[in-house]
Amino acid sequence: MTSMLSRALAHYPNRFDPGMLSGLPEHLQKTIQRRNKVLGPGYTLIYKEPVEFVSGHGAHLIDRHGNDYLDAYNNVPCVGHAHPHVAEAVARQMAAVNTNTRYVQEALVDYAERLLATFPEELSKLSIACSGSEANDLAMRVARFHTGAEGIIVTRWAYHGITREVASFSPTLGAGSPLGPNVRLIDAPDPRLVAPGSTLDEHMRQQVRGAIDDLERHGYRLAALITDCAYSSDGIFTDPPGYMQAVVEEVHAAGGVYIADEVQSGFARLGDSMWGFSRHGVLPDIVTMGKPMGNGLPISGVVFRPEVCEEFGRNVRYFNTFGGSSIPVAAGAAVLDVIEKENVQQRVLENGNALRAGLREITKDSPCIAEVRGAGLFVGVEIVKDRETLEPDRARAEDVINDMRDRRILISGTGTSANTLKIRPPLAFDSADVTRFLETFAEVAKNRL
Repeated sequence: MTSMLSRALAHYPNRFDPGMLSGLPEHLQKTIQRRNKVLGPGYTLIYKEPVEFVSGHGAHLIDRHGNDYLDAYNNVPCVGHAHPHVAEAVARQMAAVNTNTRYVQEALVDYAERLLATFPEELSKLSIACSGSEANDLAMRVARFHTGAEGIIVTRWAYHGITREVASFSPTLGAGSPLGPNVRLIDAPDPRLVAPGSTLDEHMRQQVRGAIDDLERHGYRLAALITDCAYSSDGIFTDPPGYMQAVVEEVHAAGGVYIADEVQSGFARLGDSMWGFSRHGVLPDIVTMGKPMGNGLPISGVVFRPEVCEEFGRNVRYFNTFGGSSIPVAAGAAVLDVIEKENVQQRVLENGNALRAGLREITKDSPCIAEVRGAGLFVGVEIVKDRETLEPDRARAEDVINDMRDRRILISGTGTSANTLKIRPPLAFDSADVTRFLETFAEVAKNRL
């Protein structure tokens, strides 16, 4: 069968090529054929041989044949697949009532107070939506209203969501989803881009300053800089901490606001703090949250400094039927319970350190590995053709990803060339999971790296 891979998916990391359908097991072929008949545009599957799961627990997924896969990719089930405490809380609430924010809900107030207590005291207002895209859409609406400006700065391969507005500042969606004329791109904080004699702080400051100057040259004042605090689509750049202070200074000097997109990096994902921005010692004006917030239920959030959102609230009607409804809030509260009771942040810190140390040991002599980087349980392994030139090797990266999948460990790819392995498991990932991952990766590395 001729490949039917669309241009829209050509740069999607680790995607399944529909042209290879005939090589799959019969049951998978039939299900995928039925799927293709009924699902709308834009859907894709991952891995050379897609996989179907019927259950899960912790950082493990079980296929229809009872095979156990180690999930080192999915951050949506933040505290683990089918966590019993979350499942029980949701079932209990579903059996009681599900109302929205037009009615008084003490549980909603309790949850907002608990969540806000994890932030600096200056960030004290919470709005709830259903997805990270909605959260970033609302954040940018408020930023524009507050500043009276339109200019937006993002990193070169950022992803912030799929609404029309948010897609306009999500360059990773590709040429088929054009950026707005009011959007400017800057480097992700890759220390290798810093000129000799300079610092990452100064490099990032100059990037932001140049973007602001270019916006103004074209008639746009700065509304906001929005960054994913792990730069997960750019290739995962978490260190060194501290450079964001210079960036935020430039943004504020231009009259803009800083939006910290914590959809991927929040909820202790990076190990040494609850929120990614905290590692840099900066105070965002707005923080957005999404995927992990309800462990898979559709709930997201936007946290504001009050002075940024108050005028918007007085003048603009914002209501979300399902944002803040009883069932997702019950899930969100249960996630906070687990993070506290299971000491999740410490577990992430310890197992993340062990995972990165093991990966560095396995790959230390490989000419194909540029870097192992990341923080907590967010790890990138950059695969190149040559360590000196850093020429990306996407094909080798995809081979590693699919070899790991064949050995029942799930990872994916990221970066502008999709040549960085993305290792981002549920936070239930424990020491036994680290051992299994490293032993399997070492087997793959012997053949591929």
